Amino acid sequence: MKCPYCEYEESKVIDSRPTDEGEAIRRRRECLNCQKRFTTYEKIENIPLMVVKKDKSRQMFDREKLLNGIMRACEKRPVATKDMEAIVNEIEIASQNLLEREITSQQIGEMVMDRLKKLDEVAYVRFASVYRQFKDISTFMDELNKLLTENK
Repeated sequence: MKCPYCEYEESKVIDSRPTDEGEAIRRRRECLNCQKRFTTYEKIENIPLMVVKKDKSRQMFDREKLLNGIMRACEKRPVATKDMEAIVNEIEIASQNLLEREITSQQIGEMVMDRLKKLDEVAYVRFASVYRQFKDISTFMDELNKLLTENK
């Protein structure tokens, strides 16, 4: 860390403490050249995750939008809100852990369906019907038949 007084590049940390409810670290430093003290703050760098839509447009990942979609699929189903929030958390963590800063909406949709399938089959079918945009009853039945075959 460069000293703000003499611009020497070596300093020692005298004191460290968390600030902003643990969101940052405040460090008291002393320059090894001029012995003056100064304060620095260390924060986690949040790089936004971008979602690439089907039409190739991009928008920032929005966990509320994802949660609302899952809640609509789970409407009037015996699925706890904490379970829906857990799905959103898992997907957000998995997406943030990718090496790329972009993820397709298709990848997110597949992750949601994988988790909903295990949680509630009716919610899964509801989500899949909107996500996969079933054109007619036969495509809907194909999806139901796949689900029934997997459960045997």
